[in-house]
Amino acid sequence: MDWTLEVVVIPVRDIDRAVAFYRDQVGFHLDHDNAFGEHRIAQLTPPGSGCSIAVGDLPMMRLMEPGSLKGVQLVVPDIETAHRELGDRGVDVSDIAVLTDRDGGRFFWFEDPDGNGWAVQEIRARAERPLMARS
Repeated sequence: MDWTLEVVVIPVRDIDRAVAFYRDQVGFHLDHDNAFGEHRIAQLTPPGSGCSIAVGDLPMMRLMEPGSLKGVQLVVPDIETAHRELGDRGVDVSDIAVLTDRDGGRFFWFEDPDGNGWAVQEIRARAERPLMARS
């Protein structure tokens, strides 16, 4: 049996601000943004990813303090390009760190407006062998 990770809840204070950040600055695709009675949930997906993020105010989404999620990781085939793209879109990114010279050893970090922390890792092999089939 396959077990797939498909959605990660990101705890945020302001749904509109989070959607704008992840869509307009980080470049995620807005899959949907729906209201359910007095509640709202938006789901966004990084390009090429099989896993999305969700922001909202459903009761189970309010169990974590906004800004408390740390270490969610994105993988890119070219870290310099990713670093430049996010910086050009106004995301405050760290310098690129080289933890090892092997593929997978270069990283940078950023936070969303609430302080949720993200890592970006370069795996050059993803350029030829993506995890998801490209359409």
